[in-house]
Amino acid sequence: MTKPKQPGAFLGHRFPPEIIAYAVWAYHRFPMSLRDVEDLLAARGIVVSYESIRSWVAKFGLKYTQVIRRDRPATADKWHLDEVVIPINGKKYWLWRAVDSRGDVLDILVQPRRNKRAASRFFRRFKAFGAPRVIVTDKLRSYGAALKELPAGTEHRSHKGLNNRCEGSHCRFPCGSDPGSGIISIEN
Repeated sequence: MTKPKQPGAFLGHRFPPEIIAYAVWAYHRFPMSLRDVEDLLAARGIVVSYESIRSWVAKFGLKYTQVIRRDRPATADKWHLDEVVIPINGKKYWLWRAVDSRGDVLDILVQPRRNKRAASRFFRRFKAFGAPRVIVTDKLRSYGAALKELPAGTEHRSHKGLNNRCEGSHCRFPCGSDPGSGIISIEN
């Protein structure tokens, strides 16, 4: 039995364009690994290896990321920043988290330190979101030192009670409106 011809870039692939598109979309839309996408497709009765998914992501991924970024709502101009200690393999790490005023997670970063250099490294990752009008933090002094590198028009509010939006997102279970999940990257 011969397969019907597939249009354009999908020509020569064993699976139909709909399955390839779904796999690439799921990989880029959610924080999933290639093996997670493989399991997701297997649960739907589609047996495909993670290596095939990797090649699809490499070939078609850029277009899907552009569409996802285009459709994502713009970030609010008030950001809440916080850090919390987490143990990983018996060592102490700091989970830095940025949430906008609507509860959307902007970024998450795991670092071994909680000093000015670590805060500066966290702030450098925000260039993709633009400049905020207000940044709300707790009273960690490293924030104040690192915020001097941001644009001059950014207002910094440092108060224990103002940062409830980000503090509430550290719960194990959703408490109120959990901002969702983001991608965690570990830097030494």
